Amino acid sequence: MAIDSKELDDFMPATELEWSDTAIARMKNVPFFVRKSVVRGIEQYAKDKAVALIDDDVVSRARQEREGGAIEEARKNKATKAAPASEVPEELKRRQFVNFAFYKLDPAFRRLSKERKEVAKKEFLEVLEEYDANNDMILLGYTMVGIRADVDIMFWRISYDMEGFQKMTTRLYQTDLGSYLIPSFSYLSQTKRSMYQDMFNPEHEEDRTHIIPGKAKYLFIYPFVKTRAWYLLTQFTRQGIMDEHIYVGNKYPSVKLN
Repeated sequence: MAIDSKELDDFMPATELEWSDTAIARMKNVPFFVRKSVVRGIEQYAKDKAVALIDDDVVSRARQEREGGAIEEARKNKATKAAPASEVPEELKRRQFVNFAFYKLDPAFRRLSKERKEVAKKEFLEVLEEYDANNDMILLGYTMVGIRADVDIMFWRISYDMEGFQKMTTRLYQTDLGSYLIPSFSYLSQTKRSMYQDMFNPEHEEDRTHIIPGKAKYLFIYPFVKTRAWYLLTQFTRQGIMDEHIYVGNKYPSVKLN
């Protein structure tokens, strides 16, 4: 569903302080994808300065201070990265590895005798059940038979140990059925606490370093990679773009994000 550009142009984030009409009009001239971040920054500036009414003058002064603050924040981040590991909070040290492995089953497997296929499937399932029962890995399987032509099955694997994915895959390939598996796609990532706040629905903020899968029957894989150009943008610009991304996502509350 397309988003009406007029709706975005007129959208003014919820405010906590009083704004003059000219200040609001000025904010509506700010591109939507950075507007919410700009408004939030200006209101924080006004609170710090005990300003009750935000007008053009306050907006201008807030902008000047924000530019100076961005430089100082960059210095602090550099110092944090150089801090000893012992000073880093425990919950930030450990992340989960996440792998989505997609496979196509060679059609030749379907032409095997019924007896051999049954034995092969049992052998394959025994390996899956072994890893599913292992507390070191969370394993979920999905079928795409009849939905996609290039993929038949997918395994969603979550573990603190990346080598576990390799060992499991090797075990699967060593089975009779595994010899007919053709890897189609494999996505590897790490969990990380989001650096972008969901200001539209704060309840969406969960512990992003620990995934709890299996909450729904269907799973949609939405892979994307942020390029260097993304990280060359300022934090305010990136937050603004994510605000727009989140704004659209919140129009579909039945779709949950991991």
